[in-house]
Amino acid sequence: MLRRPTAQRPRTDRGVTLIEMVVVAALMLILASVSYPVAKYSVKRTKEAELRLGLREVRNAIDEFKRYSDAGLIPVDLGTDGYPSELEALLEGVDLVGQIDKKVRFLRRVPIDPMVGSNEDWLILSTQDEPDASFWGGENVFDIRSSSQGVGLNGVPYAEW
Repeated sequence: MLRRPTAQRPRTDRGVTLIEMVVVAALMLILASVSYPVAKYSVKRTKEAELRLGLREVRNAIDEFKRYSDAGLIPVDLGTDGYPSELEALLEGVDLVGQIDKKVRFLRRVPIDPMVGSNEDWLILSTQDEPDASFWGGENVFDIRSSSQGVGLNGVPYAEW
């Protein structure tokens, strides 16, 4: 029986060549480079959505407080123009006019500013403050903004939302 030389034996062992490994590594690198920006911006987009929701919630509560005061359903403090004198007034509730032991609350809790990570660092503005003021005058609560110095995906700073 004749045997073939070892160099010409049919190849039965399977393996991965270096070229195949390089191609697979290149494909994985391309997929990773495409998915990283998507993941990075999705986290920021989620935080921005939470910020919009928190701002809307507090601003709606301030507007509802103003509607109640304009309708004469709650007492109006002097110098507040019918707006709450402080943010906590929306949480604690206000006595209704003509009702005994009846309060109306406008917020359950102050939402967390996701850009700062705290619910105590909101920038509060009153009707007497300048529109671009960076501190609260203390007269009333007319508006609320984020105190973050960051810029949104739309190019507008969070403090101007």
